[in-house]
Amino acid sequence: MEALKQKIRNVPDFPIPGINFKDVTTLFKDPAAFRMAVDRFVQEYADKSIDIVAGIEARGFILAPVLAYHMGKGIVPLRKPGKLPAETRRIEFKLEYGTDALELHLDAVQPGDRVLIVDDLLATGGTAAAACQLVEDAGGVVAGVGFLIELSFLEGRRRLDGRPVFSLLEYDSD
Repeated sequence: MEALKQKIRNVPDFPIPGINFKDVTTLFKDPAAFRMAVDRFVQEYADKSIDIVAGIEARGFILAPVLAYHMGKGIVPLRKPGKLPAETRRIEFKLEYGTDALELHLDAVQPGDRVLIVDDLLATGGTAAAACQLVEDAGGVVAGVGFLIELSFLEGRRRLDGRPVFSLLEYDSD
């Protein structure tokens, strides 16, 4: 996995001073690295009971459809406010550098659906916890929460309250 870490670009002071942004687009553009990451995710979830994959805007949109395709599942988007055309449910949450919100179509997750939530990065856990709550408020069951990167020194996993988490790459310091 160290080879995958080498493909990730660090962008200092983005989006605000003091944040060292992990840019995964450099990993995504490398065909071998992207394939390795996707294959490892598929392997992790191959034997899990999952009905649908939910991708968190924006970089979760890159991973979720590919995983859903390989797993033979559908995909639903978890979007920023005002981006979904039909009636939605909404949750607001705090980020490490502000506030945000996510929305989900009311008919996207049915009661009892086992949902894999996917995003590129787990930092403080605010976005992921909100995504989990949104799925659960719709009656879904969070079957897993998967990340390309986990910044473990920020302890975001604790905010996920024991839900099953998989992180492909872990950073224990900035």
